[in-house]
Amino acid sequence: MIVAYGVANLLQSVAAARTTVHHTFDPGLLLRLAGHRTYLIGLGCQVAGFVLAFLARRDLPLFLVQASVAAGLGVTAVLGVVVLKWRLPAAEVALLVLLFAGISGLVLSARPAPSKQLGTAGLVALVVALGVIGVLGFFAVRLHGAPGSVALGSLAGMAFSAAAVAARPLASAPSMEAFAGDPLLYLLIAHSIVGQLLLGLAMQRGSTTAAVAAMDAAGAVPAAIVGLLLLNDKIWPGREWLAATGFLVTLAAVIGLTRYAEPQHHHAVAGEPDRAMVGVGSPARPG
Repeated sequence: MIVAYGVANLLQSVAAARTTVHHTFDPGLLLRLAGHRTYLIGLGCQVAGFVLAFLARRDLPLFLVQASVAAGLGVTAVLGVVVLKWRLPAAEVALLVLLFAGISGLVLSARPAPSKQLGTAGLVALVVALGVIGVLGFFAVRLHGAPGSVALGSLAGMAFSAAAVAARPLASAPSMEAFAGDPLLYLLIAHSIVGQLLLGLAMQRGSTTAAVAAMDAAGAVPAAIVGLLLLNDKIWPGREWLAATGFLVTLAAVIGLTRYAEPQHHHAVAGEPDRAMVGVGSPARPG
């Protein structure tokens, strides 16, 4: 799952770099991105990661699964160094080590348990969240550069977090009929599509690390809180300190990675004449 999300982040960022930047909340961006084979392969990796995460959410707490998804950023960074010749400062390497340590603490503290079901109030909250994220995205899409990457990435994280909340009880559906007829399935799909659009817009603004780190940071906390309060997420007795430390270390490492995020690509902007773009293999940081 971690590797699948890491590869997906990298491939989708390459495709986003080759697509003209748009400053409107246009769902047509997903269709334009789908014209790139690289994006489709990355999307396939993301779907594979999503399926594995969905199955994991049947019994594992959301704070562990969402943190594991966030760890895909480390895989993205390593692949960026190997494949695209990105340059990572020593501080970022240290943050990746902290990320691994935080995930390890969560793995040791998480206690498997089946999910509780969301009531009507939970369904209404997910619908309201979808509308709020969409409205905020309509305005955030006007931001440029790293601020745009962080703002749109954060909103994408909130959408994927809501999808994770829907997936946890949905994964326990007793039959395919119950699964297909559950409103949570359609809320999961809606939040995932909105999140995918926001992530594509965030990556277009040039900083893949900032977009993905902001997404993971914004998505981890709400899902963890909802899981512990409402969905029967469990921690092994006596390991609460390990879970808290692991989660905070993971979150700090992900947020810290945004500090070193510099624009990795140059794009043409919608409405401007097409220009030759710098190759996607250019270094992510100054030498």
